Amino acid sequence: MKDLPPDSLPREKLLARGPSALTDAELLAIVLRTGMAGKGVLQWAGELLAPRTAQSRSSFGGLSGLLQASDADLREVKGLGPAKRAELMAVLELARRAMAQQLQQRTVLDGAATVKAYLQLHLAHKQHEVFAVLFLDCHHQLIALEELFRGTLSQTSVYPREVVLRALHHHCSAVILAHNHPSGQVAASPADRQLTQTLKAALALVDVSVLDHIIVAPGATLSMAEEGEM
Repeated sequence: MKDLPPDSLPREKLLARGPSALTDAELLAIVLRTGMAGKGVLQWAGELLAPRTAQSRSSFGGLSGLLQASDADLREVKGLGPAKRAELMAVLELARRAMAQQLQQRTVLDGAATVKAYLQLHLAHKQHEVFAVLFLDCHHQLIALEELFRGTLSQTSVYPREVVLRALHHHCSAVILAHNHPSGQVAASPADRQLTQTLKAALALVDVSVLDHIIVAPGATLSMAEEGEM
């Protein structure tokens, strides 16, 4: 790194040309700050972001995979001590909170891409199915996101009564339903469609509308509303 021209050093490059000029590996190198024995920080960052294989548990398939990794996943990576693990998890939490703040300040209907990115950060990395609900006020701004049910690798049980009770607790006017598919497929199943209609009917009894049901997988999302299935 010391032999590189100043404009090639990630931190100096960022300050001179702005963050958009940096590659993912260069941005990660700034967070990591130092490499490990026999490996420079840029090389190490590149290896952490490489496609993940069954043989390599020290790569995460990109920034999204790395930042969504659990503490247990990060503990398996040689060289990632407590300080670096904490910094990576803090970056993810900052991103979550920044997106939540955006959704609390404007209608979610004006920020569909932000809603999807927000749900990606919360749900895409989970190894089991999770059913979550975004509770919205009368202006369709975010009140809260709650993970209400969790299940196995391929299915979870959702109880409409509990969803209605949480909607009443938040005094919300509308909701967006969401769940993840750990399999990686985001197509809506017949069960997903049936659940959506069941919850729409249950919530309508307390004057709460269902705006969308979003299915999340690593790197992909599907909006049932955009697909015309609401």
